[in-house]
Amino acid sequence: MSTPFDLTGRTAVVTGGGRGLGRGITDALLAAGADVVVLARSPLPADLEEHAAALGRSVTFEPLDLGDGDAIAATAERVLAEHRVDILVNNAGTQDRHPAAEFPLEAWDRVIDVNLRSVFQLCQLFGRPMLERGDGKIVNLASLLSFQGGLTVPAYAASKGAVAQLTKALCNEWSPRGVNVNAVAPGYMATDMNAALLADPVRLEQLSVRIPAGRWGRPEDIGNVVVFLASPAAAYVHGQVLAVDGGWLAR
Repeated sequence: MSTPFDLTGRTAVVTGGGRGLGRGITDALLAAGADVVVLARSPLPADLEEHAAALGRSVTFEPLDLGDGDAIAATAERVLAEHRVDILVNNAGTQDRHPAAEFPLEAWDRVIDVNLRSVFQLCQLFGRPMLERGDGKIVNLASLLSFQGGLTVPAYAASKGAVAQLTKALCNEWSPRGVNVNAVAPGYMATDMNAALLADPVRLEQLSVRIPAGRWGRPEDIGNVVVFLASPAAAYVHGQVLAVDGGWLAR
């Protein structure tokens, strides 16, 4: 029996969809019935392709550096020539840690290009056909640092604050035309991006005791929420930045 969370017949594009939170998102979309096109720098792990095949779904890979605007345009054109893209998930991001007074401008530019400029460009490129059809779902990955400033990550915080505002701006223009634009703001997740925090016992304890749920998040925690926002169940959800943080922001 079909449910409001059924994505059968839909095709999703997920940036960075082969590892970390992106893998959790890809797995959840496949389980909900969608086919997935992954845009990433690294090839897909073999077990992801096996997992998709076992579900009777397809997962395809397109190599892409999100810091290269020309490559983004060419890749989007190629994907759209082969697929009707119903769902776009802007998951991939990068981070660089330096004290703000010494933060290299080259690193700043790279973080902003990958975390913000590419998100807007992909929303434009994949959003235009959605607007023409009057149907589509876009889910951007924001962060707790869309709300807070963090430490030694000024570029990341600036980029994720901007992603939250971009999500709202696109909602205001695109929701009347049938395209839902929302964002998920992950809390502290046990992934490679947070390897430095996980390896620091003092900082790990400081963070962990502040999470009411009593644990760090897992990729499937984000994947399941992305499925909700990409599904008919979220038809009247527009312009939201949904924190999936174990209660961090409530404390």
